[in-house]
Amino acid sequence: MIEVLECRVPASLQDAGRHGYRHLGVPLSGALDVEWLAIANALAGNPPGTVALEVHLLGPSLRAQIPVTIALAGEFSARIQDAAGQWREACNWRSHALAADEILVTGGLRSRIGYLAVHGGFDVPAVLGSRSTYARAGLGGIEGRVLLAGDCMGVGAGTPAIQRRLPQPPCPASGPLRILPGPQREYFTDAAWAHFINDEFTVGREVDRMGLRLDGPRLEHDPALGADIVSDAVTPGVIQVPGDGRPIILLADCQTVGGYPKIATVIGADLPRLAHAGPGQTLRFVEVDIEEALAARRRAATALAECIASIVPDAAEFDFDALYGANLVDGVIDARQNN
Repeated sequence: MIEVLECRVPASLQDAGRHGYRHLGVPLSGALDVEWLAIANALAGNPPGTVALEVHLLGPSLRAQIPVTIALAGEFSARIQDAAGQWREACNWRSHALAADEILVTGGLRSRIGYLAVHGGFDVPAVLGSRSTYARAGLGGIEGRVLLAGDCMGVGAGTPAIQRRLPQPPCPASGPLRILPGPQREYFTDAAWAHFINDEFTVGREVDRMGLRLDGPRLEHDPALGADIVSDAVTPGVIQVPGDGRPIILLADCQTVGGYPKIATVIGADLPRLAHAGPGQTLRFVEVDIEEALAARRRAATALAECIASIVPDAAEFDFDALYGANLVDGVIDARQNN
């Protein structure tokens, strides 16, 4: 078991998402940054979609009740305290062995979001095919809610894994978010569209796993059509604009239908970038076509595969028995002989 000693900012268990139930009104949920989730799991020796801990802003303090291997994907300020009270650094983008009774303090996140995976995954029940926490409906995770001090989570594998590291952490993407025009593009004036693709927006204070509300130019609706539609399907990445003209970008925990016109949709390759957006951050948008969106998705998948393939055993994890048993002096000559 892993015990939660402290968790001052909500953290939740997330996997690759609850697919196949949106027609029943069940949101997708899952990791906001599926790429970093996959990297964390690769470092821990797990399949890419294994359930892990998604941490925002400030991570929890955890005690290992048994030896486990944990992995950190993100820019944590983390350290480990052993049973004797001594501290050691817990480096980012690598896995670490925790002995029984050792404490991991994950601290603040410079990357705003990060993932903590454990070898074998966290042993929590699957609900509708996923262990992802959807707190609004009490699904998945630990009793369908975020972590609290005193919680204990089972670990799926009892044997620690080889420690691994990622030599080159992923570089944060920059530049405008790529979008496709939405199905209600005609509900907005040409001036609104020009503002949308040419001006800057700022992430407002209303930010959670459901979405981001943006501040910036007011996006005017066509007066003849108004600011409401008959509710239809929405997905993560959709950008809705209610009557106040402030765009809302939907994220993993978004509802399945909505009644606000959709001006655009962020392409799948850029969705992980939104996981790192916080209040005060500026965003810009650029229109692309479907062919470019699909090509970007293929490039992102290739880049992630190459990143995971670059993971290597930690340099500190030498197999000394094999080293000492190897023939390291084969071919030595006698320096006193003139051969």
